[in-house]
Amino acid sequence: MTEPARNVELKAHDPDPARTLERALAAGAADHGLLRQRDTYFHVPHGRLKLREEEPGEAHLIAYERPDAAEVRLSSYRVVPVPDPAGLLAALEATNGIDVVVAKRRRLLLWETVRIHLDEVEGLGSFVELEAVADPASDLERERSQVALLCEALAIGDDALREGSYSDAVRAAPDPELLALAREAAGRAYAPYSGFPVGAAVRTADGRRYAGANVENAAYPQGQCAEASALGVMVAGGGGRVVEVVVAAPSEEECAPCGGCRQRLREFADQDTPIHLADMTRVRRTTSLAELLPLSFGPESLG
Repeated sequence: MTEPARNVELKAHDPDPARTLERALAAGAADHGLLRQRDTYFHVPHGRLKLREEEPGEAHLIAYERPDAAEVRLSSYRVVPVPDPAGLLAALEATNGIDVVVAKRRRLLLWETVRIHLDEVEGLGSFVELEAVADPASDLERERSQVALLCEALAIGDDALREGSYSDAVRAAPDPELLALAREAAGRAYAPYSGFPVGAAVRTADGRRYAGANVENAAYPQGQCAEASALGVMVAGGGGRVVEVVVAAPSEEECAPCGGCRQRLREFADQDTPIHLADMTRVRRTTSLAELLPLSFGPESLG
């Protein structure tokens, strides 16, 4: 069996794709046009396995392993041409099962031996990927240097790096109705003093959804956060366990719950409850209560 191919890679959120394209071209990258890709991921015990269908282009089965950390990382992979993608899809769906499907539009650029991907991922937003293709005998120093140079040329900061794959992010995508409720609530917030409207929505284990907005007060300490408002509406509506949360704000920065609201959510949610941080057009990050409130105090702590 031949050894897998290797890339040195990174993935980052791209707040300004047009500007990134300008910078890539200025750095000498060659534009190879637009591709439409549909990646179907299958359940496997190790690594990741996906069928990529591409227009223009052909279908390929791609098996790969890569760390999930939000950093420059090594990917080992095998790519197999697929002349009958529909048949293979049916066979793998029957035997392995489909995990998730990722649809995206990709602009492909090449710089030296680096593939630059400017991706618009359905349901997730805009990203840039760098893949420095390694020679089989490479010690990877050249590839790491190439990625570092492009990070500087494209102004990719460490805070923009993203972990995992698109499949992880799509799998964790929020309930669409819950996301819409949070955004609608942000649009109705009462925030005359801060000018910072926030909406929050929670979903209970039995599928009920409740939303609330921040309500400010001239006596500042008497204001109420959106998360507290949403939980109050939930309790008035019958209570329950919270299994998903969306916090939305028309902000250029991620809007996470304050410390007090993290504790309020802890009363009704488990530590692995997903919390989606969104603006009015995309989900910026999906985190968990455990990440937001480590070593937390909850009802069970009372014994």
